[in-house]
Amino acid sequence: MTPSTTPSIKPSMNSSTSSPSSPRAVILVSGGLDSTTVLAIAQSQGYDCYTLSFDYGQRHRAELVAAERLSLKMGAKEHKTVILDLRTIGGSALTDDAIDVPESASEGIPVTYVPARNTVFLSIALGWAEVLGANDIFIGVNAVDYSGYPDCRLDYIKAYEQMANLATKACVEGRPLRIQTPLIDLSKAEIIRQGVELGIDYAETISCYQANADGDACGKCDSCRLRQQGFAEAGTEDPTRYA
Repeated sequence: MTPSTTPSIKPSMNSSTSSPSSPRAVILVSGGLDSTTVLAIAQSQGYDCYTLSFDYGQRHRAELVAAERLSLKMGAKEHKTVILDLRTIGGSALTDDAIDVPESASEGIPVTYVPARNTVFLSIALGWAEVLGANDIFIGVNAVDYSGYPDCRLDYIKAYEQMANLATKACVEGRPLRIQTPLIDLSKAEIIRQGVELGIDYAETISCYQANADGDACGKCDSCRLRQQGFAEAGTEDPTRYA
C-alpha cells in the first residue's frame, strides 16, 4: 500500500433505496463472524444499515472482499471501504510484516493488537453517522472471547460514547449518539447460535488473521482457534475453509 497522510474512501455502492420510516445505523464490518452477526442483529431490529470497512494495511485483505460481498448480499443500504495506512506506524503483527502472527496462545495483550484501531474506526464511523443522520453505530466488540484487546471492553465503549456526544453537532442539537455492542457479553458459541437463528451462512465469513488471497484460513492463529472453539461449543459444524 502506498502511504498516505489522509484517509480516502473507495467508491460506495448502493444496494437498495432507504426507507424514510426506518432509523439509520452505521455498522462496522470486517467480513468476519462477529461483525456479520452484528449486521444481522441490526437488521432484525429494523435499522437501515450502512456498512463501513477499513483497508488499513492488514495482512488478511481477503476480509475486505467478504465484508463488501456480505454487506450487499444481506441488504445494506450502502457500503463504504475507507483506506487508512496503519502500516506507516506498524506495531502489530497485522500491519507489520516483521512481526509474525502467533500460532500459539500467549500471555498478556497479543501482538495482533493494532494500536488505537477501534478508536480510529469509531471516529470515522461517527463522522459518517452525522452525515447520514444516524443515531446509532454498531460494533462487534466482545469482552468474553476478545483476545485481551483493551479497546474491546465495555468501559472503553462507554468512554468513547461519552466523548462522541461531547464532540458532535448532532448531540448539541439534541440527537445523542449510541454505540451499540450486542455481542459484548456473549461467548463465541452464543454468537454463533444467534447468527444461525438469523440465517447467517458463516461459510462466507473470514476471521483468520492470515487468510490467503482466496480467503482460506490458516487454522492456527488466535482468531481461528477462537472460531473453531466457538463452533465446537455451539454444537454446529464449522463451515470454515482451511488452507
